[in-house]
Amino acid sequence: MTTTAITEPAAAAAGTVNILIVDDEPRNLAVLESILDDPSYRLVRAGTGEEALLALMADEFALLVLDVRMPGMTGFELAQMIKERKKTARIPIIFLTAYYNEDQHVLEGYGTGAVDYLHKPVNPAVLRSKVAVFAELHRKGRELEQANARLSELNASLDQRVTERTLELQESEARLLEAHRRKDEFLATLAHELRNPLAPVRNAIHYLKLRGPDTPDVHWASDVIDRQVGAMGRLIEDLMDISRINQGRIELRREQVALDAVLADAVETVQPQIDGAGHKLTVLQPPMKLLVDADRARLAQAFANLLSNAAKYTDPGGQIELGVVADGGMAVVAVRDSGIGIAPERLESVFEMFSQDVPALARARGGLGIGLALTRRLVHLHGGSIGASSEGGGKGSVFRVWLPVAATRAADAPTAEAPAPACAEGALRILVADDNRDAAETMGILLEMMGHQVQRVHDGEAAVQAAGSFRPELVLLDIGMPGVNGYEACRRIRAQAGAAAPKLVAVTGWGQPHDVQSARDAGFDHHLVKPVDMDALMHVVEACVAASGRA
Repeated sequence: MTTTAITEPAAAAAGTVNILIVDDEPRNLAVLESILDDPSYRLVRAGTGEEALLALMADEFALLVLDVRMPGMTGFELAQMIKERKKTARIPIIFLTAYYNEDQHVLEGYGTGAVDYLHKPVNPAVLRSKVAVFAELHRKGRELEQANARLSELNASLDQRVTERTLELQESEARLLEAHRRKDEFLATLAHELRNPLAPVRNAIHYLKLRGPDTPDVHWASDVIDRQVGAMGRLIEDLMDISRINQGRIELRREQVALDAVLADAVETVQPQIDGAGHKLTVLQPPMKLLVDADRARLAQAFANLLSNAAKYTDPGGQIELGVVADGGMAVVAVRDSGIGIAPERLESVFEMFSQDVPALARARGGLGIGLALTRRLVHLHGGSIGASSEGGGKGSVFRVWLPVAATRAADAPTAEAPAPACAEGALRILVADDNRDAAETMGILLEMMGHQVQRVHDGEAAVQAAGSFRPELVLLDIGMPGVNGYEACRRIRAQAGAAAPKLVAVTGWGQPHDVQSARDAGFDHHLVKPVDMDALMHVVEACVAASGRA
């Protein structure tokens, strides 16, 4: 036990509690100190109410042992003041008295905050027991406060760590989004750069075909080049489609369409590849026509990828089967081949990006390994599902697509669109502007072979000047020309021609949706992607001829 006068305030040592004993008789204080002799107690004595208040202001106490009858401020009055102060209101008080034994005094004591009321002479054991209880309660309370303080610190630390981790994750997400953005920009740039050299190659092929009969060798070489340019173009489109899907930029133009028409489009796309490999393609259609709610071009692209995959992974002279059956409310399309098959452990991964079965062989057969991944995503966008099965290596494979059938069936649904018409008669003045001289020259030659008058320039400024002097009815502008780009040239040509402005067509390797929108915003009437599809170009030219009244 430590006994301290009120002039020596000190914080309680670890594990000890402060107890304030108040009595105006020094003898009584000595008796209390004797009874409460305990090393875990720090006893602070006060002889008056005023001294007790000073002690209470200086220290924290677990308990007050308070004499009721004191000169000046009585114990009751002191207790009332203690109760009125927020800092001391919860300190338990044990009253000691030799005089106030009536019930009214006891009630008054409890009313002023007493937790017990003992009569002198005090039973030492009873007093020690009661003090021990309150001292232990104080220790537990202090431990709880310390635990709460530690918990608050831990929570604050955890909050800080969560905040820091959240910031790290946000920064990581920002870096990832930036990496995706850069990747998409790279893919778009790559597609543009790959399309540019393909444009004059395709134009040259069409020139050879329009020139008339040629030797078998030249005809064969033209067909080979045409097929390979088409394959290259499809690879570029696959790359761009994956980027568009990842960004959520693909919007399906849904309509009710006959499934056999969609499959006919897919077969037409892949037929040269199938014929070139000497495969036999068998198409099995159901007795009734099935309608699906689909984007015809995109769904045909998905089935063309499956057929192309079958042709690629089947040795020359193989068998490919395309079948359709109705199963309840679903149309099931199966593409079966006699090719190299798929190992059982790889069936789950064939639809993953850049996945190719038997990698070394797959690389030898070409491809980027994105066709099946793109197909799965296109099928999912149509509300369908896709699966693969195979009995193992060398035993062929089957890819099945399940698509919801539209509510109605139409026996007279259209099956195919008419091919693009040939260019109408009537010559146009056409301006071709492209900094790629081969692309400009070959495009000009093709248009001249159709009977049109063509002028070629190789930069945007020259295009604006030629538009003023040559007065073309149709202008084909490359976008990425040095100096004045295609967008600016388009605006200037429109501004200088006014109401007599020619039809303006953007011819570019940039083919994403926002590129098309940028062309429209600049004032272009049409947007064609390199290498230009000749049917699409002929539609534009014929529309211009018709508008001129010379059709």
